[in-house]
Amino acid sequence: MLETAFTLLGTAVSWLELLAFVLALANISCNVAEIHWGWPLTIVASLLYAWLFYASKLYGEAGVNVFFAATGAWGWWQWLRGHRGESGAPLRIAQLDLRGLLWCVSGFALAWLLLGLLLRGVTDSDVPWADGLVTAGSLIGTLLLGRKFIENWPVWLAVNAASVALFAYKGLHLTTVLYVIFFLLAIWGWLGWRKRMTDSQAVMPGDFTVIPGPGICHCGLDPQSSAGVTLDPGSRCYGCLPPTGGKHERVERQEHEQPSFRKRDFE
Repeated sequence: MLETAFTLLGTAVSWLELLAFVLALANISCNVAEIHWGWPLTIVASLLYAWLFYASKLYGEAGVNVFFAATGAWGWWQWLRGHRGESGAPLRIAQLDLRGLLWCVSGFALAWLLLGLLLRGVTDSDVPWADGLVTAGSLIGTLLLGRKFIENWPVWLAVNAASVALFAYKGLHLTTVLYVIFFLLAIWGWLGWRKRMTDSQAVMPGDFTVIPGPGICHCGLDPQSSAGVTLDPGSRCYGCLPPTGGKHERVERQEHEQPSFRKRDFE
């Protein structure tokens, strides 16, 4: 796997780096689109990158990719079964409050300090503080992504920008290109998640949703099924968004009588 696949900008690119590149690109694309299959891709791609970075003496990056692989199962579970607080509703995109932001900033600063000291003291890394910076940011970004907090995207923007400089310095040119793509995808992800969050907040308790065809309401308010209740065509559901309060009601379609209601398709 460490054999040369091709040469890029005068530097050999191994089969290991090429395979990790493809899987990581697919992984981030799934995250941007809120597709849960990105998490198993995270596990495989992260293990490959851990191998690559260890061989390149980027021990902090190797360690954080082991962390990515370990948290991949947790993130997958969160996106499939997670919920926020005591609500049984599925996990939706949310925004950190001031306390959450302070915890993230403090956690990042502490992690960077400890990782920088650790890498400088016990490894032969020639870039311990830069490696520790990217590693600490990646830890925070992964936790925020797993819980669907929109602030994960500005964190990834900063991490990816620092990673581009770090990997270019280490001569990992294909990985450098990958992180430039990651930077652009993070912008796309931030804008896309913000739009979804704004759209979800547009339907407030008391509003109703008209289902144009058979679908599943995933607000989890049905007392007989936390996984959602099947609604008939023309049904409307109160309180789906935000995912607290409200009740299900089945009624006949009243589109001609209520021209100003908000609509949302359920997959």
